[in-house]
Amino acid sequence: MLSVLCALAAPVPALAHQDPLPVRQAVERFLVAQSQGLPGTVSFTIEDIDGNNQLAPCTALDVSLPPGARAWGKTHVAVRCLAPEAWGLFVAAKVRVMADYLATARPLSQGQVVAASDLVRVQGDLADLPAGILTDEAQAIGRTLTLSVVAGRPLRADMLRLPLLVRQNQTVKLVSRGEGFQVATEGRALNQGSEGEVIQVRLTSGQVLSGIARASGVVEVGF
Repeated sequence: MLSVLCALAAPVPALAHQDPLPVRQAVERFLVAQSQGLPGTVSFTIEDIDGNNQLAPCTALDVSLPPGARAWGKTHVAVRCLAPEAWGLFVAAKVRVMADYLATARPLSQGQVVAASDLVRVQGDLADLPAGILTDEAQAIGRTLTLSVVAGRPLRADMLRLPLLVRQNQTVKLVSRGEGFQVATEGRALNQGSEGEVIQVRLTSGQVLSGIARASGVVEVGF
């Protein structure tokens, strides 16, 4: 059923009627364009459009997503008539994204580093799953679980973190780089972190500098 947003023109004659087919086709074209680049196989269903509507026949349809909506899962598409009479409506739709995603092959413990044998591929509708579901083994292997999980649980990005490269109170090499120079010294890490995270380092002088955790316990400071 269509839900009319607004009637911006003069009252429509009682016999006025918008053919549902052009509206449906416009919504279909819009969803096809919006779903380009999504993983897996994309399909969608569009709610039937009321054939007994009293909307003025339209020669210029404009289709868009309402603010906050996206072409994913259950959604609504906004359709506006630009000419000859102005009107607007919502059309309900469901976008399905069938693809492989990663799940746990066995129970895994918090702090465990994920190996390839810990993963299994499952096919399903990504639109029905929580945000951040992983679809590539490279996104999981070598990362550490932030919580314990049961077998068969879909893996999300926020359930994993990169291995710790720097631990609190660890002695680290602090490398300062700038245009045309590089200076290395040592200090004590005040916090722990993974690759790319900010680490605060206290030097023997007592000065505290912030840098980026890099491989082999190096903290890099840029100027």
